Amino acid sequence: MDAERIDEFVMVYLKKKGFDSAAKDLQLALHHNNGSSFNSIDYPNDPELTKLIRSFSQSDDHPTQYRESYSKLRSWAYNSLDLYKHELLRVMYPVFIHCYMDLVGKGHTQEARAFFNSFRKDHEMINLRDLQKLEGVLTPSHLEEMEFARALRQSKVNIKICQYSYDLLLQYLHRTESTLMLGIINEHINFQVYSGQPISGSDDIEAVTIVGSFQEPANHINQKEIQWGLLEDSLDDRLEKGGLLSDSEKGQGESKDGDMDDSKKRSIEVGKQGSSLKKLKKDKAGSATAKVARQETSTVPLAPRVKAELALPVMSTDVEESMLEDLRNRVQLSSVAMPSVSFYTFVNTHNGLNCASISHDGSLVAGGFSDSSIKVWDMAKLGQAGSLQGENDTNDQIGGPNGRRNYTLLLGHSGPVYSATFSPPGDFVLSSSADTTIRLWSTKLNANLVCYKGHNYPVWDVQFSPFGHYFASCSHDRTARIWSMDRVQPLRIMAGHLSDVDCVQWHPNCNYIATGSSDKTVRLWDVQTGECVRIFIGHRSMVLSLAMSPDGRYMASGDEDGTIMMWDLSTARCITPLMGHNSCVWSLSYSGEGSLLASGSADCTVKLWDVTSSTKLTKAEEKNGNSNRLRSLRTFPTKSTPVHALRFSRRNLLFAAGALSKPES
Repeated sequence: MDAERIDEFVMVYLKKKGFDSAAKDLQLALHHNNGSSFNSIDYPNDPELTKLIRSFSQSDDHPTQYRESYSKLRSWAYNSLDLYKHELLRVMYPVFIHCYMDLVGKGHTQEARAFFNSFRKDHEMINLRDLQKLEGVLTPSHLEEMEFARALRQSKVNIKICQYSYDLLLQYLHRTESTLMLGIINEHINFQVYSGQPISGSDDIEAVTIVGSFQEPANHINQKEIQWGLLEDSLDDRLEKGGLLSDSEKGQGESKDGDMDDSKKRSIEVGKQGSSLKKLKKDKAGSATAKVARQETSTVPLAPRVKAELALPVMSTDVEESMLEDLRNRVQLSSVAMPSVSFYTFVNTHNGLNCASISHDGSLVAGGFSDSSIKVWDMAKLGQAGSLQGENDTNDQIGGPNGRRNYTLLLGHSGPVYSATFSPPGDFVLSSSADTTIRLWSTKLNANLVCYKGHNYPVWDVQFSPFGHYFASCSHDRTARIWSMDRVQPLRIMAGHLSDVDCVQWHPNCNYIATGSSDKTVRLWDVQTGECVRIFIGHRSMVLSLAMSPDGRYMASGDEDGTIMMWDLSTARCITPLMGHNSCVWSLSYSGEGSLLASGSADCTVKLWDVTSSTKLTKAEEKNGNSNRLRSLRTFPTKSTPVHALRFSRRNLLFAAGALSKPES
């Protein structure tokens, strides 16, 4: 390579990097030398240095460089050995999106669109929603204005890869002198290299996390201390201590009366008066199953007790008596003692059912519809001959007794209803809608009591707290909010998600709420401060459903792809992925003692999972590097009914609801 060409390359490089003063000095030096180049001392005759200067001088601003370099890397990855191919292909998606955003950022709009359309099919199966968002990024200003794109540019993608795959990738990049690809990978990918053989993608749920993967901030947040235990002196607390057992165990309960305050004594006395001879016989008949289940649960350490941060409402005597009766008669479930399932099927909905909800005792069922209506069915009034009719009022009037509707119609929203939830006693219903409002209804008066306005966009979900009075909502505006029934303005606003907040769930002790989002993360928020105290990263699609274990130790989340992940709240780590559904998981519910998890999906099935064995085997299987420690107990298929809602009653009867859909011919 001659000296004049080297001078030219150095000049181009200095100008490209913005070293204008150095470029001027070089130009002046060349001019003083009458245009002649420096002598051999300034540019040693070193072929490696010459090659390096040439590579730096090449204009990577040219859009064709992105297509050529990416295409070569893609071909190399697809032609790799099968053992390492799936790990090397993980690198392609982040490289693809950053190549596209680099082209957009440099103003090459047409070339960026051509590049995007040429290679998007490689990534549509897993990352379709992300690609649909990126498709709208067309100008450099979009990269700054769109929070999704800005988050991708500012954070690094975490990719787990074995040592040998990592070495193969680096060798290829250096051998081909692909500085453009090397620069993108170095700037935007954080490799988590591990030793040993590659782990297959299906076994490793945390192989790659794209959106919301602010790993360092997440790790910092997840170091915060949280109190995940049960509330002191709650009904569940007293049940675990043995203070609320059946009359057959009365002697044990009375021996502890001296240590209890007056409220505890009163609660137990109320429960004793409500018990009957029939109940005692039932208790004796089920004593064998209960004994086995109690032996299993007794080996699990009791959850710690915490104090409530919120001022919780006082429970009426009648409601407490009813709850105590249910808790005493709870059927103990386990892997060998399956629950009974009651499924409520909506018919004639004409695809208008958006959501369903079941009261805690299964006596009331509500449906939210696209025509802005809410319909509530009373199972006691419906009787054996009734059916849950949908939007067609004519059919409903014919189906009801005496020509009347067999449901209560609640009208007030001006947009599709996306969520409905019953208060713990069942005397109120909350609903949320596309009209940005939340409405409180009385099931006794069959009337709208309050309209809560605060969100600016459709409200996807609303949930009562376990003790009533307080409720949480989440919206397209990327926030979740805490409300109380007696105030029309929210008490807290939780902001931090990068996309829609699709579902919300209360912790059993009411000190925290969890939110699932389209940004593929789940967050845990402190109700008192409004701060995010946990970020759970690992889902590969939007999170649609959440459930908390009764002791508050674990959380389950279900996503659009059908994956359920079980998390340990204290460590923010995924205990086990539950793979089995092949469509959206719309609803999750833990059994009363926490040994079983039920999941309802758009694939028209209800599945039961053995939570106890999954959590017991965690440490042993983590040492073996095997994450497939799931135990699916049973699958209940429906004829053609996607499952909208699930709930374990206090007595551990499993209720489910969904709308009958016509199978495609």
